[in-house]
Amino acid sequence: MTQNEWGQLRQRLLKTVGQNNYTTWIEPLEFRALDDGIVTFDVPTNFMGNYVSQNFSDLILRELKTEDDTVRRLAFSVPANTQPRPTTSDTTTAPVQAPAPKRQSTASNLTAAALDKRFTFDSFVVGKPNELAHAAARRVAEGGPVTFNPLFLYGGVGLGKTHLMHAIGWELRNRRPDINVLYLSAEQFMYRFVQALRDRKMMDFKEIFRSVDVLMVDDVQFIAGKDSTQDEFFHTFNALVDQNKQIIISADRAPGEIKDLEERVKSRLQCGLVVDLHPTDYELRLGILQSKVEQQQVFYPDLSLEPGVLEFLALRISNNVRVLEGALTRLFAFASLVGRKIDLDLTQDCLADVLRASERKITVEEIQRKVSDHYNIRLSDMIGPKRLRSYARPRQVAMYLCKHMTSRSLPEIGRRFGGRDHTTVMHGVKRIDELRQQDGQIAEDLELLRRALEA
Repeated sequence: MTQNEWGQLRQRLLKTVGQNNYTTWIEPLEFRALDDGIVTFDVPTNFMGNYVSQNFSDLILRELKTEDDTVRRLAFSVPANTQPRPTTSDTTTAPVQAPAPKRQSTASNLTAAALDKRFTFDSFVVGKPNELAHAAARRVAEGGPVTFNPLFLYGGVGLGKTHLMHAIGWELRNRRPDINVLYLSAEQFMYRFVQALRDRKMMDFKEIFRSVDVLMVDDVQFIAGKDSTQDEFFHTFNALVDQNKQIIISADRAPGEIKDLEERVKSRLQCGLVVDLHPTDYELRLGILQSKVEQQQVFYPDLSLEPGVLEFLALRISNNVRVLEGALTRLFAFASLVGRKIDLDLTQDCLADVLRASERKITVEEIQRKVSDHYNIRLSDMIGPKRLRSYARPRQVAMYLCKHMTSRSLPEIGRRFGGRDHTTVMHGVKRIDELRQQDGQIAEDLELLRRALEA
């Protein structure tokens, strides 16, 4: 049995035990050695060794024996400053193995196992909606003393909270490999707490969570209403702060807005720096897409995007960055499979369901009213038959916005503009697309109108 073989075997275990069990109990196991039929794993705590021994040892043994039929039992050892008695497991009576040699605690390996390699500061696109959160995360990631503890990040789904937390973890791991950083979701915190209560292993639980240097808990709103979990979280929080250990928390809303969260917990969470990650604006979404295009073109070097595609996506998918990134990934894969260029037609065909789901329910009528108000003309004149420039240009602007901000077809848009033909709409959209690149005033008008409609 080698380290590489254990890595391959773990992937088979993942399919059997599921992602949550794998991340919590299997991935942190570090293969140390196979000696006289005994496979020894390093574990962060006795609690983890006991739990794996009781719940997964038969499964792990079976998989190990498919690789090496000389394997007879498992041993789990905590490589810490103390020398705990290892936990052993086999199909017969297991003798106690010699204690592991002293070496630094591996609690930080829990973090390394859970962090996503895609989520680093280098891959985080900064814009006005997230610049404060990014700056605060950078400061914490330097590993030195900070004036705010905890750092509390909140915002809607797909705005970058988890990305920043993973980025902090990776940066700390690179800068300070000597410190223990633990990242987990609030759901995992609760799960481990319940298991510790059930197995009467609370001392092991406390050892894990009160010996770390940096604790990161994602989606803390999930402990709301769970009284016992909140109580333990509160005491863990206090213990770490009293030791000047850093805490980073995320949630989908501000601490004071989390229903069923105890007042003392809210108070603690609000005592540091609370930062709101605002919904992304058009410029930030466009920047994210441009960054992701570079990554996609590594895999699809022969594919290129026609002008306007990224702008279209940044306008239409505005509520969730994950959906935006997923849409781009799908678009490149689809274009490669069908052998077509990536233009607006392909984009609308490929992403029809995503575009429908992301539709902000902006109506043609709403656009018409906003545009007529912006240019100070009567709505009846804008959609009527008059061809004066003072009416025609706003009309084309409104058609352009209808094309990019609603799911209406060109013939349908034409009907809403006094029964005009779809070719007239096409001409108007094309003309505004040309002018926005040449005329700063048109570009500014479009941006102001878009912001007003999305508000």
